[in-house]
Amino acid sequence: MPNRTSRHTVPSPVFSLLLLLSTFVLTGLASADSAAPSNTRTLHFNVSPNGYPPYLIVDGQEPSGIMWEVVTLIAERIGYKIVPEQIPRKRVDEMLLKGYIDGTSRAIEWTDDPDQFLFTDPIVAVEEVIFIPTGSDLTYETPEDLFSQTLVTHLGYSYPALEPYFQSGEIKRFDVSRDRDMFSFALHGKHFDAAIADRLVGQWILRNEGWRKNFRISQESISNYGFRLMLRKDWAEFARLFNAELANIRANGELDAILSRYR
Repeated sequence: MPNRTSRHTVPSPVFSLLLLLSTFVLTGLASADSAAPSNTRTLHFNVSPNGYPPYLIVDGQEPSGIMWEVVTLIAERIGYKIVPEQIPRKRVDEMLLKGYIDGTSRAIEWTDDPDQFLFTDPIVAVEEVIFIPTGSDLTYETPEDLFSQTLVTHLGYSYPALEPYFQSGEIKRFDVSRDRDMFSFALHGKHFDAAIADRLVGQWILRNEGWRKNFRISQESISNYGFRLMLRKDWAEFARLFNAELANIRANGELDAILSRYR
């Protein structure tokens, strides 16, 4: 009687080889699928170790602040994911040029060699103004209004519009190292007349400290710079898409809605 199994059964070594090959094929397909390029690209964005409230706030698990909200909102819409990086200020430019990070918040005027970098359109204005205790008669329209006054200023900051008067002694400055302390000294110190600070930074501090009613804010500013994204020059396509969507959220009110949360 003929052996039925000998006519129809694949020999054991051949079967094992086929099984092994099929396993490799399936594994290769799965690997290829998982390695397929994603439509979402990544931008490593410097938020600095201490942030810069209310523009960048890093006291929680997830960064927040005006710049963080705007950048992540726009990036998501143009197909990018933002990864926060905390880089000390003195190392930012070097690490950006070397590719360790891809972008940071910066005004062109604050950059030593701006031609090395690519800047987006301004996201928000960094506007330095005079914060005056409400009990004072002081007003500010021109630097001459500040003659014989002592202003609380930030240690290490330069105020080009007032520097000649600081040098001549016509206006005095008193430096402190923390933004909050400028307002505390101006409010409680007997020898200080006002403080110089960025408008949004000051509004943020006054709101958080309950000091809104304790200060008036000058309408005139002593400086006004556009706060932007600073990128490497190879990020030109991102900058183009970013600027287009920035114009959209400025026009439709989304940018103002973000700013209002921090005033």
